[in-house]
Amino acid sequence: MNVSHTTRAAIADTQGSYELADIQIHPPAAGEVAVAVKASGVCHTDYDSMSWGHRHVMGHEGAGEVTAVGPGVGSVAVGDRVLLNWAVPCGGCHACLRGHQNICEQWNEVTAPDPAETGEAAAGAARPEATTLGGEPIRRSFHLGTMSAQTVVREQACVRIPDHVQIPWASACIIGCGVMTGYGSAVNSGQVKPGDDCVVLGCGGVGLNAIQGCRIAGAAKIIAVDLSADRLEMARTFGATHVIQAQRDDAGLAGVAQQVAQLCGDPDRPRGADIAIECTAVPALGAAPLAMVRSGGTAVQASGIEQDITVDMRLFEWDKTYINPLYGGCRPQIDLPRLLELYAKGDLLLDEMISKSYALDELGQAFDDMHHGRIAKGVIAFD
Repeated sequence: MNVSHTTRAAIADTQGSYELADIQIHPPAAGEVAVAVKASGVCHTDYDSMSWGHRHVMGHEGAGEVTAVGPGVGSVAVGDRVLLNWAVPCGGCHACLRGHQNICEQWNEVTAPDPAETGEAAAGAARPEATTLGGEPIRRSFHLGTMSAQTVVREQACVRIPDHVQIPWASACIIGCGVMTGYGSAVNSGQVKPGDDCVVLGCGGVGLNAIQGCRIAGAAKIIAVDLSADRLEMARTFGATHVIQAQRDDAGLAGVAQQVAQLCGDPDRPRGADIAIECTAVPALGAAPLAMVRSGGTAVQASGIEQDITVDMRLFEWDKTYINPLYGGCRPQIDLPRLLELYAKGDLLLDEMISKSYALDELGQAFDDMHHGRIAKGVIAFD
């Protein structure tokens, strides 16, 4: 793509909704890559982004084909298939140099200074003028904006899909957020080991991938918890060894915690799980994984709860660890290729997770299906 190109995109309107509009994609400059987006995941974060207070091209889960590269780009070439990674690492800040590329201090849109406050362009994004709407630059969600058929991103946002990995675009596009978040919360952050007993609260997209992470890591028991019997049945497909159907009136899932203790302990000595991973995004359940783990166990809050909550400090007794990781501790050029290899081997189930593909003009229906639990994962297909 060496000339400007017009394409349709979903644009957040700052008022809790979106519009479809034509945007202009301009050729990549030094260090930039043009990508024809083939599929974009539909995520709760995308829905929330409509109320962020600024207009932007929506979407942050994507995969596609490189159509052009700017000067100095060496890791990908025209024709390569790529995953798009939303937590773009700079590689040189304090966090990146210590292995925390998911919380890069310079380029990550979540952890870096807000460009609206600094008055500077977002450092991890392609040039602001790389994408325009009506002649004016427009931001892209998490530097990607995958809900358009074309995008221009930094080279560091691209992870090449090896030639031997044959994966549908719909399955590939979800790796760079929900899959990595769930899998990484279990393997990287929770450090699940062979023989561990694990519990996963919530069996949506992130929860199912946390279950997969526990299974691949060799957990002995994987207890899935959800309100939905259908989701619990799906959890068995992805590796759950036991399921517990929660009740809405079970405050803090205290009753579930008792069942977990019976499953993990001896008949005369109940004991919590080794690792519990919260994937519900329900603020009232932010502390629930602490009630599920044994003394010395690890509770992982993977769903991104950001509201104020009240925690009974006795839940931390004794020697329990509570972790609130971002993006499953993702190191893009290490973890995303590893997930592709696990898929190629048949260990990581992705095709089975895609419930439905939508056209871009069906985005509203995709959001509605997501919120009403009709799908495990939906994608916008451009090809």
